Amino acid sequence: MPVSLPRGRGTLRPARRERWVGLIVLLSNDRGVIVIEKKVGVVGLGNMGGGIARNFQKAGVPLMVWDVAPAARSAFSKKTGVDIAPPGEMAAACNAIFFVVPATPEITSCFEGKDGVLARAAAGLVVYDFTTSDPVATRKLAARAAALGIAYLDAGMSGGATGADAGTLTLMIGGDQAAFERTRTLLDPIAGRTFYLGGSGAGHTLKLIHNMVCHTIFLATCEGGRMAEAAGIKLADMIDVFNVSNARSYASEVRFPKHILSGKWDARSRVYNLRKDVSMAVGLAVTLDTKVPLGTVTRDFLDVAIAHGMTDTDYSRLYERFDEIVAEVGQSAGLANTQ
Repeated sequence: MPVSLPRGRGTLRPARRERWVGLIVLLSNDRGVIVIEKKVGVVGLGNMGGGIARNFQKAGVPLMVWDVAPAARSAFSKKTGVDIAPPGEMAAACNAIFFVVPATPEITSCFEGKDGVLARAAAGLVVYDFTTSDPVATRKLAARAAALGIAYLDAGMSGGATGADAGTLTLMIGGDQAAFERTRTLLDPIAGRTFYLGGSGAGHTLKLIHNMVCHTIFLATCEGGRMAEAAGIKLADMIDVFNVSNARSYASEVRFPKHILSGKWDARSRVYNLRKDVSMAVGLAVTLDTKVPLGTVTRDFLDVAIAHGMTDTDYSRLYERFDEIVAEVGQSAGLANTQ
């Protein structure tokens, strides 16, 4: 059974109090006190990692950051209590490193070589993998780390860039439970809800399932919106009805009002990311011998969107081009409406 921390579903993280003792910062809350004698590292400073790093810095947690993009690094160069250093240096100096990069290959590249994480890791290092990745690959990387005494926790995230900015992410954790218990108070500045789900790969597995369902619901809402508009019903009216009815969802409550009806088209994630995640979920279903026909149609829709040049397009704009894309999906899948 998953363990939800802090104290049950819907409970926000407790207020934190801090004081400095020499070079040691004590972060205290209603779960006790954590002593940070070294630093926390964040690798990847994009839409998600940037918000995570800023919340660590605001909380007074001694911090090291890195990104392959010089512009992303420079945004932290003048922040108090922040050092810019590559992952290998982090491994030698930090208690925990949070990887907020696209997927497992980027973490693997940081692990390799004489200046990599595996070669330079200090005793007791805990790695948090915040990517959305194939749990099979996750378990392999976690096993390599464990052989060298490094605890590796996979942590699926929900809440998007807005949650990363606000420090209210939901985290789905898999891996060494003792390492999680040892470091869980470190998550207070960045997460509102934390669930420990089981062994290595459990966090990434649930994240893939979560994203497949989330993106399928988004496209179903797009489909309903196009149908409503074709019938002469305003999209805004449909969303208003949905949000007080059983068809409500995160898509109707947040995505459509804030990012589509507003005309901002700024959901802050690319179509590429959706396609990557749903494709991995469909592939995982094959290995689990589980049928996911609706997830497969979602994957196919996103494949067509990519073929139509939407790789780097904000995914909210899928609504704009829904009819164009779904026509091709219907033809290729034999699902076209022939009536």
